[in-house]
Amino acid sequence: MQETKSSPGWVKPVVAAVLIGAIGLGGYLTLNQRQSAPDVTFVSIKGEKISPASLRGKVVMVNFWATSCTTCVAEMPKMVDTYNKFKGQGLEFVAVAMNYDPPNYVLNYAETRQLPFKVALDADGSAAKAYGNVAMTPTTFVIGKDGKILKRYLGEPDFAALHKLLEESLHG
Repeated sequence: MQETKSSPGWVKPVVAAVLIGAIGLGGYLTLNQRQSAPDVTFVSIKGEKISPASLRGKVVMVNFWATSCTTCVAEMPKMVDTYNKFKGQGLEFVAVAMNYDPPNYVLNYAETRQLPFKVALDADGSAAKAYGNVAMTPTTFVIGKDGKILKRYLGEPDFAALHKLLEESLHG
């Protein structure tokens, strides 16, 4: 039998610590690399094209919603208040109706509630798909001036935290 040299007892724990540290750092960097917002052109209920170029350099909220979604309908007055509070500071807002929402319902809702921001139809579902296969409504994205997604909210946002994020993003 041949004698094999074994490593000193401290080598394995050190190698393990280095690997765990490298994996942790990789995860940390991945989490801190903000994703760019998808290159999607929305079409508003008025037929206006809302291109990524027209939104560049602005803080933008993209809210996926449906008239049949009770949480969406409940949060909409707070979304209107948020938009009205920050629009003078450069906030853009696009409320994107899901593809299963009948366009006449969306139009009626937007008109009767006098929604002050852009309302778009995602007729073919391509916008929801581009934003990571959005299926749950409401889903809201806050996009920074650099075009990167700052935050994604599933369900109704914590509006105090959202307002703080908007303040920082608009004036940062």
